[in-house]
Formats: sequence, C-alpha cells, structure tokens
Amino acid sequence: MQPLINADYLYPCYLVCMTTPMQHLLGDCLKGDRVAQRSFYEHFKGKMFMVCLRYADNREDAEDILQEGFVKVFRDLHQYKNEGSLEGWIRKVVVNVALQFLKRKHRNNLKREEAKLDWWENDPMEEFQQERIDMVLKAMQEMPVGFRTVLNLHILEGYQHKEIADMLEISIGTSKSQLNRAKAFLKSKIEKSLL
Repeated sequence: MQPLINADYLYPCYLVCMTTPMQHLLGDCLKGDRVAQRSFYEHFKGKMFMVCLRYADNREDAEDILQEGFVKVFRDLHQYKNEGSLEGWIRKVVVNVALQFLKRKHRNNLKREEAKLDWWENDPMEEFQQERIDMVLKAMQEMPVGFRTVLNLHILEGYQHKEIADMLEISIGTSKSQLNRAKAFLKSKIEKSLL
C-alpha cells in the first residue's frame, strides 16, 4: 500500500515545525555568535545564579561560580545532544563547577567538618514561603560547607547518598550525617529568626 503523503516532501516541513527560537539561539551560540551568547546567558542567568547562591558562602563567590559556570557551558555546549532539557544540562554543569569551586576553596574540610549541633534524625525539611527564600539562602550560606553541599546535592539536585559519597569522596554514612545535621542547622536558624 502506498502512503498518502510522500515522507520526503514532509521532512523539511517537519524540521521547520520543530525549530524553536531556543534552537536557533543554541545554533548561533555554537557558531560563536557573541550576541546570541549574551541572549543565552541572559535567559538562564537568573535561575543558575539561584543555584550558585545555594552552594556559595556569599554573593561574591556565587557570582564567581556563575561566571566560571557559563564559561564552561559555552566551552562545552557542543556536548549537549538535545537529550533532556537544556536547562537541566546547564544546571548540571553549574553544579559541577560549584563543587569544584568548593573543593578548591575548602580543600579537605568537606571530609573533616564536625558540627556542634544536635542530630535530629529524619527531621523533614519544612516548606518555605516565597518571602522566606532570602532568609533560607542566608542560613545556607552560614552553614558549614559540608552540610550545605550535601543538602544541595540530595534535596535540591536529587542525588542519592551513594552518588554524593562518590562525588565528594566521603562515606555514605558521612553523607547521611551531613544531611541530617544540615536539616537541624536550618531548622535552628529558621526557628531563631521567627522568634
């Protein structure tokens, strides 16, 4: 049986229909177009800066991570294979840059940090209203780097403890302990700020 429509005729139309402004922008960025790269950066910088703030000790470090992250994004953009979300791919690059930044800045502190906090096992993270985001970010930036890093990777990025242990070169038990202590730290800070 012969098809009703010639597929060779539809193929160029299919490509045109599937092309989006972001795909054009991505293509122009891959060609090294500086205007396109600026638009690409402006499109993603807000969300990625929030990611950087969660890992950084302060705003200046977050800005450094963001800048370094986008340098790596543009350098490695050819590796994005249109599989999964582009934003997710960029986030993964930025998180990896943040982890490398923390390793350089804090060296072995991720492995050796000791907390002087009570350990509240299985204490669930509370949901925070929009007006509390700045308070939470500030508390996270005051948190010891090991706590903050594990909290970000597990709760916000969705990594399992085994993956975190491999990434940070710590034991699974240390990852779990750091997460529980991070939750306790955040809870304590938030409770104090609400009094």
